[in-house]
Amino acid sequence: MPARVKEMRHSRRVLKAVLQAVLQAAVLQVGRRHATQAPMASTAPFADYRDPDPFVAEVASHRFTLYPAGCDRLDALLEMIGSAQHSLELAYYMFLDDAEARRVRDALAAAARRGVSVAVIVDRFGTDAPDGFFAPITAEGGRFAFFSANWNLRYLIRNHQKFVIADGSHVMIGGANVARDYFAAPQEGGWTDLSMAISGPVVADFSRWFVQLEQWTATPGAQLRALRKLLREWDPGEGPVQLLLGGPTRVPSSWARRVKRDLLKVSRLDMVMAYFSPPRSYRRAMARIARRGQARLVMASKSDNGATIGAARLLYRKLLRAGVAIYEFLPAKLHMKLIVADDATYVGSANFDMRSLRLNLELMLRVEDAGFAAQMRGLVDTLAGAAEPITPAEYRRKRSWLRGWQWRLSWFLVSVVDYTVTRRLNFGLDDAAD
Repeated sequence: MPARVKEMRHSRRVLKAVLQAVLQAAVLQVGRRHATQAPMASTAPFADYRDPDPFVAEVASHRFTLYPAGCDRLDALLEMIGSAQHSLELAYYMFLDDAEARRVRDALAAAARRGVSVAVIVDRFGTDAPDGFFAPITAEGGRFAFFSANWNLRYLIRNHQKFVIADGSHVMIGGANVARDYFAAPQEGGWTDLSMAISGPVVADFSRWFVQLEQWTATPGAQLRALRKLLREWDPGEGPVQLLLGGPTRVPSSWARRVKRDLLKVSRLDMVMAYFSPPRSYRRAMARIARRGQARLVMASKSDNGATIGAARLLYRKLLRAGVAIYEFLPAKLHMKLIVADDATYVGSANFDMRSLRLNLELMLRVEDAGFAAQMRGLVDTLAGAAEPITPAEYRRKRSWLRGWQWRLSWFLVSVVDYTVTRRLNFGLDDAAD
C-alpha cells in the first residue's frame, strides 16, 4: 500500500477518534447539566447511614474479604501495598490527583524503593492526573503505562478494570477507583461501592491476565484485533470461582456470555448496580425471572452524571409490570456492581449497561456457592433497607410527560449515541487497515 494512502487512512482514523472523544465529552456535559435527576424520595431519613463493616467468606480454598466502606477499602489497599515483598501489579480506570490518591502513589513509590517490582496501568480517558503525577513511581524503578495513551481508535476502548495483585498471592478487585470519593463516607460525599480482597488459586488467573494486558498496552501501535484475540481465547475454567473478562469482542465475552446464561435459567436475582441500561434481551431475561421467581434491583438515586439515572428510570416500567422489585438507594451516590443469581455471585468492575457488556475492558469474579450468595444477599438487604421502593403506582405518579422525555433523552445519550457511534468506529476500520 502506498505510503500516502496509509498516511491518509491514519489521519482519517485519528480525526474520527478526536470527533468521538469530543462527542463523548458533550454527552457527559449534557448528562450533568441538562439531565440531572432528583431522588424520587427525600434522603433526610438516611442522613446517619453508615456503610457496613468488612466481612469474610471462604469458598473452595479461597478466602474473600469484602469492604463495603470507603475508609476500610483505603486501609486495606495501603496495607496490601505496604506489605508486598516481591511484586505489585495494578490496573485502574481512574486515578485522580488528590490527597488519597497521592497516599496510594507514594506507597507504590516506597514499595519500588525497597525493591518490590511495581507495574501500574491506568486508563488515559478515565485518569485526569497529569503525566508527571506518576513520576515518583518510575523514578524508583517502577513501570507505568497509560492504556490507550495515543489518539487513535484504541483510545476509544476504555480499560474499566480495577484490580491490584500483591506478590502473586493476593488480589483486590471491585468498582472503586483511586480517588477521594471512593474512600470517603457517604456523609462526606463518598460513593457507596464494594471492594473484595481475594487469596486462593484464582489469583494465578489475575496474574496471567495482567501479563497479557501489560504486554498489549506497552506495544506501540497495538491493534484491537490482538486485544480481541486475548479476550476471545480467555478460558475461565469450570470451577466454582472464575475470573471473567469483558471487552470489545465480536462475539459475547466470557463475562457477558456467562451472566446471560445465568439470567436465562435462575429463579432468583438480586442486583445492586450503579449504571443500568442493558440490551433488551437482558431486560427480557430479568422480567422472566420475576415471573417465575423473584427479582430485586437496587439502583442509584443520585450520581455524578444524571443521564445514567434517567436512562435507568426509562426502563423501570416494563420491569415493574413483570413483577421486578426496584429500589433506589438514597444515602449516597451508588457505584457498586453486584449480582447474585441463585447461588452465583458476580463482583467486579462491570456495570450493567451497553458499554460494560459489549465494549469496555471489564473484570468480574463469579463465585458459585450457596453460602456466599446468602451472605451477599444480606448486603443487598442492607442497601435495600436504605432505599426507596419504586412501586408501579409511585412510578406512574412521578413519571410526568416532561420527565418521560427527559428519561428518553438520557437513555438515547447513554445507550445509543455513546455506544453505537463508538462501536462503529472500532468495529470495521481496524480490521480493514494494516
